[in-house]
Amino acid sequence: MSDRTHAAFFYGTLMAAEVFFTVCYRFSNENVSFLKSLHEFKPAILHGFCRRRVQHADYPGITPDKDHEVRGMYVTGLTDANMYHLDAFEGREYERQTVKVRLLSQVGDDKGRGNVEGEEVECEVYVFKDPEELEDREWDFEEFRKHKMKKWTREDYGFEDTDHLSPQSVENDEKQAAV
Repeated sequence: MSDRTHAAFFYGTLMAAEVFFTVCYRFSNENVSFLKSLHEFKPAILHGFCRRRVQHADYPGITPDKDHEVRGMYVTGLTDANMYHLDAFEGREYERQTVKVRLLSQVGDDKGRGNVEGEEVECEVYVFKDPEELEDREWDFEEFRKHKMKKWTREDYGFEDTDHLSPQSVENDEKQAAV
């Protein structure tokens, strides 16, 4: 097991703390303060990519596109076990890649007006493998939070309707992961 931690950029369902902690820690509301203290969450921009909604799904994918940028969340303190769970959650539709993002020292509106970019940092991101499976429209985080998020958190075991492993399947595989 490595003592090294990872950083990642999340631009979709994992921007919601409830989904992030469900995927990485399999909990409902236990030890929230302690677990939050293990990670830093900072708003960031990924240049050169475009975020679109995946057809017939609640989640987005990103693909390279030099004329676009994606606002999301930069998260530090991820362990090898967290990355194992994230890889399983993202499944075969995504490929983990190393990218550079710009941290936002000031967050603007939902169109990016007023964003002030700061430090550039390296991190991991999950890139969607099949651009033909993406809709033309942008994925909407607020729409997800309002209408879909409840089924993506642990209390409802909402992963069954996706291509991802269910929490029960992941728990069976956890013996392979470093805890």
